[in-house]
Amino acid sequence: MVTANTISGRKSRVPQRAHARTMRRVSTDTERKFWYLVRDRRLGGHKFKRQFLIGRYIVDFVCLESSLIVELDGGQHADQTSYDTTRDAFLKARGFRVLRFWNTEFLTNQDGVLETLLCQLEAPPHPDPLPQQGERG
Repeated sequence: MVTANTISGRKSRVPQRAHARTMRRVSTDTERKFWYLVRDRRLGGHKFKRQFLIGRYIVDFVCLESSLIVELDGGQHADQTSYDTTRDAFLKARGFRVLRFWNTEFLTNQDGVLETLLCQLEAPPHPDPLPQQGERG
């Protein structure tokens, strides 16, 4: 059943969806190269989506079947570690694993990055850690 909250939530995401579409059209060189290598199930048969909206965040690449997000970070991320930490916690709380690679790391070692990614895609998901003594689950 569609409620007023559902409609309101959809309307509030319209600007985010438009921004994600723009980001797909105007991607960086690194993102275009990565996308070429993983699109159309080219990496071990795993399907990726790019500039995908999860909650209030747009992730660079995601394999929904494996709940794995890949972020390709430029130099600006060195100055926004607090934001990235908060964002990663939000995504992990929703069951996603987040892999971050620096643009230069991907451009200079594509095979190594793809091998790491493929290992993560084919590994079984890790169970949530047990609460530490004194913490509530």
